[in-house]
Formats: sequence, structure tokens, C-alpha cells
Amino acid sequence: MLTDRCLNRRSESGFSLIELAIGLVIVAVLLSSLLVPLVTQVDQRRTAETQRLLDEARSALIGFAAANRRLPCPASGASGGIESPAGGGNCTHPVGFLPAVTLGLTPIDAQGFQADPFGNQSNRIRYAVADVAIGGADTFTTTNGMTTATMPAIAASTALLRVCSTASTSSTSCSAGIPLANGTAVAVIYSVGKNGVLYTGDCVTPDVTCTGISADETENVDLDPVFVNRPPSSAAGAEFDDMLVWISPSMLFGRLIAAGQQP
Repeated sequence: MLTDRCLNRRSESGFSLIELAIGLVIVAVLLSSLLVPLVTQVDQRRTAETQRLLDEARSALIGFAAANRRLPCPASGASGGIESPAGGGNCTHPVGFLPAVTLGLTPIDAQGFQADPFGNQSNRIRYAVADVAIGGADTFTTTNGMTTATMPAIAASTALLRVCSTASTSSTSCSAGIPLANGTAVAVIYSVGKNGVLYTGDCVTPDVTCTGISADETENVDLDPVFVNRPPSSAAGAEFDDMLVWISPSMLFGRLIAAGQQP
């Protein structure tokens, strides 16, 4: 009898399997409720840091133009973060990667490229420059090319890069949505965001056409002179988390004039 009473006391003081299972479910729910805000906070910090890197890159590009009387060419996938070709002129790729080494930007990865904090394989910061000849060859990437073209001619041009509020069926205009810079952007600097791009190759060479999650994201990686900038969205079929900044002629002229150079 004494043994029976001891067994009863032990069974009464322990937890049944059902009680343990319920407890684990409650703990899991509590942990998930804590993790979701944490993930959101991390993404918000990475987004803010990406915006800072893009703004810093834009300032560095304008500073480079003030010092060298031209903008750098984009870096290619094989140039190690150096503009291609070195010295500018006829760019190897008018749409490529930010030449972080040429600009003296940090941090950079082991290959010399600057990436946004989301860390996907395709998250190197990208850069495009208007591939036009106004009054001469390679207006923006040839030394004194802007001086030769003249400010009035550049300001009147609508053959520069295009930034639209939605994907365009044309490479010469914004065919839908709102034209944010309809042929009037000198350069665009951008990140493909957390969701990156879809690809079949390494997708780190500008020659390789990649695909975004949505049509608007694909517009930013199809290597033509049209780009999309709009509020972020996670709606199925309309996903968008790319981030863009661009340089207008007036922004560039203002800095060059302040530096004592006549573009």
C-alpha cells in the first residue's frame, strides 16, 4: 500500500503529455509573436541603411563630377569595382554596378563592390548613366563632355534616363503611370531590395539579364534606360521593394558651378 501511495503522489505532482504539449504550443506562440516584430525591425534598419548608402553614392558621384568634369562609367562584373573602362569615355556598360573603388566608397566586398545590407547574391548596388551624345560623344562620361554639350542643350534634352511610376512598354518614354523623370535623369543609383532578383546564371554581370519578382522590378534589371520607382508593396503580382535615387541636370549643374566649373 505504501508503494501505491508513493506512485500516486508522483503522478499527481508531474505533468501529463497533453499538458506538456499545450505548454509548448503556448511558448511557441509567444516566441513567434516576439520574433515577427524583431524581423520587421531588422528589415527597417536595413532599409534605412540602404537609403543612406544610395544617398552617399549620389553625393560621391556628384563630387567626382566636380573634381573630374565628368561622371564615372558603371563598373562591370569583372572590373573589381572600378569604372569600365578606367578613365571613362565610351562605357563598357551604361547600366552596371556602382564603381565603389573608383569613388573611394566603403564598405566594399572582397571583389570591390558595394552591396546593400540585405546580403543576397544580387544585392550589389547598381548604377546607370545616360548614354547620349549631345554636341559630341559620351556627354556625361567624357572629360569636358558636358561643357561641349552646353547646359541649355542638356537641360532641354529628353533623351536621358527615364524613371517611371510603373513599368513601361517603351524604352523612350513612360508609357504608363506617372513620369518622374521622363528622359531627364543623368544617372540612377539603385538597390534591388530584400527580395533581390530571379536569375539562371550568377546575375552579377551586367550582360546577364535578370528578372524581378514583378514587372516593375524587372524594369530595373532589364538593362534598358527605363527604371521604376514607387512605394513598396508585398501584394502578389505587384511586389516591389527596390530603392532608387537619381541625379537631375540641375542638381549636377548646381554642384559643378559651386565648384567653379562651368558644365
